[in-house]
Amino acid sequence: MARKPLISAVLLLGLAAAAGCGGGGDDEAGRRPGGTVAPPTAAGTARPEEDGRKPARFTAEIKKLSRSDLPHSWRPGCPVPVSGLRAIDMTHWGMDGRVHEGRLVVNASAAEDLVGVFRTLFERRYPIERMEPVDKYRGSDFDSIEANNTSAFNCRRATGSSSWSQHAYGLAVDLNPCQNPYVTASGRVAHKDCIKFKDRSRTDPGVIHKGDAVVKAFASIGWGWGGSWTGAKDYQHFSSTGR
Repeated sequence: MARKPLISAVLLLGLAAAAGCGGGGDDEAGRRPGGTVAPPTAAGTARPEEDGRKPARFTAEIKKLSRSDLPHSWRPGCPVPVSGLRAIDMTHWGMDGRVHEGRLVVNASAAEDLVGVFRTLFERRYPIERMEPVDKYRGSDFDSIEANNTSAFNCRRATGSSSWSQHAYGLAVDLNPCQNPYVTASGRVAHKDCIKFKDRSRTDPGVIHKGDAVVKAFASIGWGWGGSWTGAKDYQHFSSTGR
C-alpha cells in the first residue's frame, strides 16, 4: 500500500513534462521563410497523417480544364489551348509536416510524367508550402512567388524576354520559389523575404541543391534545372527544355 503515493507522484511528473513539450507552440505555426506570418488561409486542405497502421499516401488525379478554370492565366493567343492543359490534383507534404491537397496546371503531354515526379517527392517527404494555380493570384507571377506558391502554367513571357516562357506551354514548374529564388547575374532577388536564400549553403526545408533528390526526380523525365544556368540562376525552375 505504501507504493501508491510514489506512483501518483511519478504520474504527476510525467503529465507536467508532457505539457512542456513542443517548444514554440502556436507562435511558430504558419511562419513563412522570411520569418513573417503566412496568410491565415493555407493552400489546399490539410489532412492529418494517418496512424501507423495506415501511413499517409500519395494520391493524384489528372483532370481536364475549362476556360472558366483559368480566368487570369490563359487568354486567346496563348501558345497552348485550354484543351491542351490538365490539372493535377494531388497530395503533398507541407512545411508543417502534414499532408495537403494541391493543384498544378500543366501541359497534357507532361501530366503523367509529373505525377511520377511528385510521387517521388512525396515519398522523400520533400515539403511544399503551397500548390495553387496562379489564377488564385489573378495571374500575377510576383504575387504567387510572394506567397511561396508552387505553380506551373501561366501564359506569360520569359523574364527579361519577348519570347514565351516555358510556363506559357505548361512545361515548367516553379517549386518553393522563396527558398529557391530567381537570382539575377548581379545577385539581385526581387522578393525581400527570400533574399537570404541566395546563400545556397542553407539547408532549410524546401531548399534545392545540385544533384539532390528533387533535381534527380525532374532529370528522370528529362527536365532541366534553372539552378544550373550560367549568369542568372533560377533555383525554383524546372522545365522540359532546361530553359
